[in-house]
Amino acid sequence: MQIEQFYDTGLAQASYAIISNNEMVLVDPARDPEPYLAFARENHAKIIGIIETHPHADFVSSHLELHKRTGATIYTSKLVGASYPHKTFDEGEQIEIGHCTLKALNTPGHSPDSICVLLSDQHGKEIAVFTGDTLFVGDVGRPDLRENVGNLQAKARELAKAMYYSLRDKIMKLPTDVLVYPAHGPGSLCGKSMRNELQSTIGKELEENPALGTMEESVFIEMLLNDQPFIPKYFIHDVALNRAGASDLEISLSHIIHTEESEIDNTSALLVDTRSAQAFKTSHHHHAINIPDGNKFETWLGSIIAPGESFYLIIEDEQTLSRLLHKLAKIGYEAQCKGYLSATVSSQMSPVFDLSFFEKNEDNFTIIDIRNDNELKEGKLFKHAIHIPLPRLRESLQAIPEEKPIVVHCAGGYRSAIGSSIIAASVAVPVYDLGTAVNDFSPIS
Repeated sequence: MQIEQFYDTGLAQASYAIISNNEMVLVDPARDPEPYLAFARENHAKIIGIIETHPHADFVSSHLELHKRTGATIYTSKLVGASYPHKTFDEGEQIEIGHCTLKALNTPGHSPDSICVLLSDQHGKEIAVFTGDTLFVGDVGRPDLRENVGNLQAKARELAKAMYYSLRDKIMKLPTDVLVYPAHGPGSLCGKSMRNELQSTIGKELEENPALGTMEESVFIEMLLNDQPFIPKYFIHDVALNRAGASDLEISLSHIIHTEESEIDNTSALLVDTRSAQAFKTSHHHHAINIPDGNKFETWLGSIIAPGESFYLIIEDEQTLSRLLHKLAKIGYEAQCKGYLSATVSSQMSPVFDLSFFEKNEDNFTIIDIRNDNELKEGKLFKHAIHIPLPRLRESLQAIPEEKPIVVHCAGGYRSAIGSSIIAASVAVPVYDLGTAVNDFSPIS
């Protein structure tokens, strides 16, 4: 028996391959099927099954493409109401893989249709559980993503209650030496306090995971509902896309071709400049917003741009193109991309920020704090700052006064580059990015 974890740091997403006797089953595969196909070839294994633990909100799965390319059966709960070819996989049902067995456990909580997958060896010993978004290392899945989407919809409080019983009636009763393989690690927006480890054991989680501690149902519900991170705009879109099954990756990307700048002079589509903040400030298209290519590029793109909203990419060079397009596809946004442009010299330049003048004359500026709601609890950095989290910024531009120059800050510098570019494209006064200089300021009491 062999278990292989595939981990995407950008979306903090984990998927798995299980091999026994040259047969292979995948759990929650990411959008690009090639790593799984290559792994099967390297291990002389045949992919016989693909398990979806639930319709994912934060990434697009390759389950349908893998099915078409390998003939492997897709398994998911009947509660998903999946429209792709599949076999239902619910409580107690089993998949034989080589000398091992995979058994479904229905574990509603993160979603009404969530399952976990229990792996047993040829002797019936329970070896590992693939927990999807039910149990993470140090955390459990958030319950607030299925109020308005999916075959089954449920209020967050109802799902939090279901999570309490799924954990206590199913997961916590497993042997303490059972390995825990979750679908996400630290940085994922599907939970709020995951530890750095990418796997665990039931015993360790019983000792260290606050959600598995002894507490009343009502206490658990409040703990789970409080302080969940923001929900990116693309999450609802991805649940629906995964229920239907995404189209083949390379076919989906094939329509995105080079566009000349003259073709976008009168476009109503967004222009997304993916170059570094410094390159953008030096020269950029006057309508462009800056989302620098980085480890969380796809998360912020899908948090700022709504599903169905058209955009063009402005790229540094052709060498970055493939990486960026695959990041779009990871969240199912490739269909919205109308094309890409190579960066050219433009007349638009961001104003130069005089930090020393700002430090002595804060009242001469309107300060916009674009940190998330939970970050604000750490304290304001500037007394009169207006707080508008970045995911809500485009919809809140009318709340920003234009009587003074504007300074935008976040917690580290990456988001403020995005936020300042969004505001600058919509106001007449100078807009400055505090950038990494924010680290020189401390929360005020």
